[in-house]
Amino acid sequence: MTADPLAFSPEMDVLKAVHLLLEHHLSGAPVLDGDGHLLGFFSEKDGLKVALNASYYEQPGGPVGQYMTREVLTLSASSSMADAIELFVAHHYRCYPVLDDGRLVGQLCRRDALTALEKLW
Repeated sequence: MTADPLAFSPEMDVLKAVHLLLEHHLSGAPVLDGDGHLLGFFSEKDGLKVALNASYYEQPGGPVGQYMTREVLTLSASSSMADAIELFVAHHYRCYPVLDDGRLVGQLCRRDALTALEKLW
């Protein structure tokens, strides 16, 4: 798990968020309110929606909150690795925010899970 993940505010400019995802080689990042509570998730797929709107509708950018996915599957800080792997297998998402008492404490990506499994093998 990445314990200090990149996170966005809903007011952040979406083009800056896309740049940060590319710069950090991430497929997505959580969107948080000022108290660290999860509001949504902004992914590469959401970034492609921005590009599509800019291309077809000449609407360049806007705030992250306008494009983020609002219904987000999450892991609890107490979830087991087996729970996490089941979630990865059942859904197409590449990363899941990890919450403890409603606050973001990290992010678990497929690569993190595979790295942990490799160490066990």
